Amino acid sequence: MHLIGNIWFLYIFGDNVEDRMGPFGYLLFYLGAGITASLTHFAFQPTSAVPTIGASGAVAGIMGAYMLLYPHAKVVTVVPIFFILQIMVLPAQIFLGIWFVIQLLQGGFSMGSAQAAGVAWWAHAGGFLFGLVVAWFLGKPQQPPQPRVRVITPNDY
Repeated sequence: MHLIGNIWFLYIFGDNVEDRMGPFGYLLFYLGAGITASLTHFAFQPTSAVPTIGASGAVAGIMGAYMLLYPHAKVVTVVPIFFILQIMVLPAQIFLGIWFVIQLLQGGFSMGSAQAAGVAWWAHAGGFLFGLVVAWFLGKPQQPPQPRVRVITPNDY
């Protein structure tokens, strides 16, 4: 299920982020997110027995970048409301924000556990934050030129 989730999220968010960064930039970004995710997991759980490759953290980095690069995007998702599954369209920022909070909560709950149910939660969080930071630099709008102010005096009439 974890692998399927990674592939699905990569399919949903990855192509748009690649469009923004270009193929080579996207490759560097993906690798950087994976490395950062692995280092974050190690920093928070140095004794963890969870094998980490970094793919989940790299996909999380793509999700973090998407959140800032496409602030008006919508995501179709399934939301469990008690025992009923409801299909909803949510702003991507809400969807990804909730996903990130869940990763932080799961990471916090796994702090005392060496196994963490086989998921490197902190790698997800670290990759996501890496994506946010990189996207902030990419998406930072350039300063528009200052408008020229013309003062009209009585002599202009």
